[in-house]
Amino acid sequence: MELIHSPAPELIPVPIFTPTPKAAKRVLEFFTAQINNDHTRKAYLNATRRFSEWCDAHGIRQLTDVQAFHVAAFVKDLQQEFSPPTVKQNLAALRMLFDWLVIGQILEGNPAHAVRGPKHVVKTGKTPVLNTEEARSLLDSIDASSVVGLRDRALIGVMVYTFARVHATLEMKVKDYYVQGRRGWVRLHEKGGKEHAVPCHHSLEKFLGRASQRGLELRCRST
Repeated sequence: MELIHSPAPELIPVPIFTPTPKAAKRVLEFFTAQINNDHTRKAYLNATRRFSEWCDAHGIRQLTDVQAFHVAAFVKDLQQEFSPPTVKQNLAALRMLFDWLVIGQILEGNPAHAVRGPKHVVKTGKTPVLNTEEARSLLDSIDASSVVGLRDRALIGVMVYTFARVHATLEMKVKDYYVQGRRGWVRLHEKGGKEHAVPCHHSLEKFLGRASQRGLELRCRST
């Protein structure tokens, strides 16, 4: 079969997607005219070849024989070998390619359209974060009737309301809490001698204000 402009071997569509010259032309256009990014093109080509190999292994030889349950079974098998993001990318490649074939009147419907990929929850970090109720409960549990309690509540309050690192919080001194424009601010000392100012939540203003009135150094080694 002769394809358009004798494309490079790596762009020649896999057999199941080239049942006719019209289909081969349509698929080739998908990987050349529709996908501009080289990395995406390579990933989508790998996905279609992977699906073609799966179909061949399961006795599916014709593109028109591919059904939604075939795609779903393929996705399930992929999950045994690849991470959820990779599986979802494979499914996205098939969806887009099948859509392109439907628009080009090669297929009547998209067998991948109704297939759902695996769930993938993206975590922003490994450090646990307190929710509002948990933070309030923690701060309320501190006995602020003593100097130590005032200091501890101020220290924990800084970390809760500014997301400051422990080291930056421990390096604070009384002068690092100040009022500017009728609002309280804290000065945090980061690594490399860097400093940055952070506006205070009204509750943090109260904690730091009371601690400052007692002349506390906001460091764990101070009592």
